[in-house]
Amino acid sequence: MSHGKVKFNTLAVHGAGMPDLSKIKPVSIPIYQSSEFVFDSAEHGAAVMSGQEPGFVYTRLGNPTSQDFEKRMALLEGTDEGISFASGLAAIAAVMLTYCRPGDNIISSAPIYGGTFGLFKDLLPKMNIEIIYLPAKDIHELLSAKVNSKTKMIYIETPANPTLDVVDIAETVKAAKKHNLRVVIDNTFATPCLQRPIEMGVDIVLHSATKYICGHGDTMGGVVVGPKAEIDQIRPMAFKNLGGSIAPLTAWLMSRGLQTLPLRVERHSQNAMIVSRFLEKHPKVLRTCYPGLESCSAHQVAKKQMSGGYGGVLAIDLKGGREAGRKFQNNLKLCKLAVSLGSVDTLVTHPASTTHLAYSEEDLASVGMTAGFVRIAVGIEDPEDVMADLDQALSKI
Repeated sequence: MSHGKVKFNTLAVHGAGMPDLSKIKPVSIPIYQSSEFVFDSAEHGAAVMSGQEPGFVYTRLGNPTSQDFEKRMALLEGTDEGISFASGLAAIAAVMLTYCRPGDNIISSAPIYGGTFGLFKDLLPKMNIEIIYLPAKDIHELLSAKVNSKTKMIYIETPANPTLDVVDIAETVKAAKKHNLRVVIDNTFATPCLQRPIEMGVDIVLHSATKYICGHGDTMGGVVVGPKAEIDQIRPMAFKNLGGSIAPLTAWLMSRGLQTLPLRVERHSQNAMIVSRFLEKHPKVLRTCYPGLESCSAHQVAKKQMSGGYGGVLAIDLKGGREAGRKFQNNLKLCKLAVSLGSVDTLVTHPASTTHLAYSEEDLASVGMTAGFVRIAVGIEDPEDVMADLDQALSKI
């Protein structure tokens, strides 16, 4: 563009034009902070919009930076493609609404994350979609008795949030395939570093990328991965209808997080094992829930399907109930009282009054969440410092 032929306002908008990026090879993928993309011609625009040619149109429908994150996630989970979202819950909603219609039902393991439970409790019933809950540890044995002609999928979360119950993935897949049912798994707690659901026959894997994938507690996102045929079905619902697309900067942060994910998850898992063994023997703790402990009922199944560790989340049931839990939390000094998990910091929360507030007292009791139940997402600090803080807070009970 010749600067001499346009006026000042036009120069302010257009500048010197876009630089030639063909010779530029950055180490880190650029953040394509653009809401729309330019077509070469009217014909090119029509071909991209219709799907006849690859390309980008509008960031809600796809963006090079988010595509990089999606491809990385698909590679790590051992599958074809992915779709990224503004949050993990947006990812779950898109999957549910892609495959379910009024009158259908979903069989879900229990317990599940409180946000997912809220979606299943508050939104899906308004669409006449029923949720049938089965206990995580027994879902593979009970599934066939609950399946009917309206069942559209099996939804599992393992290890479960916040009780750390474990679903036998391979056996659940085997039971589901007898009825030609799709299996969807929330793999947030384990990450692909520790658990590979696609290799066990699961159809669709999703994550709250806010947690371990991000790893630093500074942004939110979600992702769904699976075979191309599945992702092609979800994409129109995800982008065109619901619009919960991830922002380019967020996608860039997620891709950056993936580069250190194996190192961080290894440290989280090592620390959680050390801390859980300490708490298992503590006189103020009634029980400690962590799949890595041999005393945990879920240990054998977890050992079969997880490798490299058991994750960074554990839970304790305190002697003294809710009041003990309150005193414990209020006396922590190093560990932070905060919801979420997967951050480099150790985060402590009381699920019944925070993350799982959507659960009624009856719901909580049915999945073993007592008034003194506390979740601890162990960070990557020196474990001795974490244990010292937990110990001094427990001593105040």
